[in-house]
Amino acid sequence: MSELTPLETLYAAQRGRVVKLPRAIADLYGALYLSSPRGRPLVISNFVSTLDGVISLAERGHETAGAISGFSPHDRMVMGVLRALADVVIVGAGTLRVEPAHVWTAEHIFPELKDAFAELRRTLRKREQPLNVVVSASGKLDLKARVFAAGEVPALVVTTRDGANRLRRRRVPDSVQIAVTRGTHAIHAQTILHEVVKRRASKIILVEGGPQLLGDFFAEQCLDEQFLTLAPQIAGRDDEHQRPSLIMGKTFAPRHPVWGELLSVKRGDSHLFVRYKFS
Repeated sequence: MSELTPLETLYAAQRGRVVKLPRAIADLYGALYLSSPRGRPLVISNFVSTLDGVISLAERGHETAGAISGFSPHDRMVMGVLRALADVVIVGAGTLRVEPAHVWTAEHIFPELKDAFAELRRTLRKREQPLNVVVSASGKLDLKARVFAAGEVPALVVTTRDGANRLRRRRVPDSVQIAVTRGTHAIHAQTILHEVVKRRASKIILVEGGPQLLGDFFAEQCLDEQFLTLAPQIAGRDDEHQRPSLIMGKTFAPRHPVWGELLSVKRGDSHLFVRYKFS
């Protein structure tokens, strides 16, 4: 903690209400403003990308976000802050596959601020850990993954009928709920949100990946804000390494471009932390 310098705020739009952060978090992150939509949760996303738009090196042993950020403590701290604010964290099956020992909580990603994160959640009256949601149409999931097996967090799998049948033929831990959607293939972002809010009263829902899932949220206009860490790395691509970018499986421009409004820019060493609002 002693070597982690505070983020420098380069621009802040100061929209909405200021969140009362514990001193230990405020000293590092600075001011945080949030606007809440009427009658529904605020849906945000957080990713890290190289300067050339790569979000995963997609090579065995180097698939996690840490390989993109250079294991930046500032990036981990920001992830922790957003998870501490969230009632729900949503990931895809691919994200779980590359991080089977992960649980999507603030203290897991940045244990140095464990006490401050707990204080923030108490202040926000969030008595439970965020509901960890894994989206998998096939239901082909490793039930020995920590998020399911350890019982540390409430977990929900959103899947199809075939996927649910596949899961129920195995021993699903008691802490894991299964939400069955209509259809046999794609699971719509609206459907995911519908299943989530039935099970957890939510003011903030955080989407952490992967890029196909995020593409669905943008395509269905379900995402309010994007937090994006720009890591000072050039990763590159070639015919052998078709590395994923922030959005996969969907195209928007030029027919249906998606434009954002800049809300803030912060700097931590050579990393930039940008935040955009989408209509």
